Amino acid sequence: MIIQEVKKKDVWEGFLAQCQEKTFLHSWEWGEFQRAMRENIWRFGIYDGQELVSVALVVKVAAKRGTFLLIPHGPVILNSKFEISDRSRESSDRNPKQILNSKFQILNILLEKAKDIAKREGASFLRINPIWERNEENNKIFKSLGGRNAPIQMHPEASWKLDITPSEGELFSSFRDTTRYLIKKCEQNKENGIEQSKNIDDVKLFSELHKEVSLRQKFVPFSTEYLKKEFEVFSKDNNVLLFWGEYKGEVAAASFVVFWSGIAFYHHAVSVPSYAKLSLPYLLQWEAIKEAKRRGCKLYDFWGYVNPKTQPRHPWAGPTLFKMGFGGKAHEYVKTQDFPFKWTYGVTYLLETFRRIRRNL
Repeated sequence: MIIQEVKKKDVWEGFLAQCQEKTFLHSWEWGEFQRAMRENIWRFGIYDGQELVSVALVVKVAAKRGTFLLIPHGPVILNSKFEISDRSRESSDRNPKQILNSKFQILNILLEKAKDIAKREGASFLRINPIWERNEENNKIFKSLGGRNAPIQMHPEASWKLDITPSEGELFSSFRDTTRYLIKKCEQNKENGIEQSKNIDDVKLFSELHKEVSLRQKFVPFSTEYLKKEFEVFSKDNNVLLFWGEYKGEVAAASFVVFWSGIAFYHHAVSVPSYAKLSLPYLLQWEAIKEAKRRGCKLYDFWGYVNPKTQPRHPWAGPTLFKMGFGGKAHEYVKTQDFPFKWTYGVTYLLETFRRIRRNL
């Protein structure tokens, strides 16, 4: 196998269109967004002979706690050749051992390339936030190469996803009884309304509401600059929308949804406490799902997930119960992995561990 940078968007996006397990954190646009946020990026393709079999977006993160390299929700691997499942065992001409060996080779070649970049960029470690199924085989691959569980997660290590290929009627019928009731109740209230926006100027209001929610739920919000640049990058191809849930013309809830490669991602959301009894987030979500269907999406990704039964005190437990009301299932990935290059990684590890404990994550 060989590794080289991918310079053409159509090659990158064309490969990802063939892959099943992926998120917009590996889209061409996300790389452009990271670059707009003054981060260095590298887009690597791993080739088996002449065939592109994996891609990896590498981002340099210069944070107060230390400089490191990050592969967000990657590397992404061509499912038909490398995904370990009953389906792939039937369709692939490679046996499970060959598949595991290919995954090992891909990670190993990425690790060697990352070491070279780290020397030039002053990075103390590589952090991989993989989107590989959490199972014993995949865990062993990372461990065999020296990976260790990161003290915090940069992006979700599990997600709640809904197949939206059934008809609207079938989807609605599959929702939890309470979810259906609250959607209907919101629809019947003529003072409620749902609006969509493509206007980047509206991101400022979303950001202000986001900051209010962060104070209530005790998390660090994304800056207005961050949200604006994310919106700007994805809006170039009409791949992002703001959804507003309004009561008597006042915003009661809002969501920031990204549409990419046949998937809709419920990336950011806010709700105003004083309007909580209206349950507008339920209607807002249903309208976003219907918009995703109109755009030809086959999957709706509700983003972050934790098991409410095993982690009832986690900040995401409540939002997860809300998401589960729409049907779907959990997808759990290998936990975020760190590969230390310098002793300074230890300082970052301690700082991030303290942060995780303080936030009850």
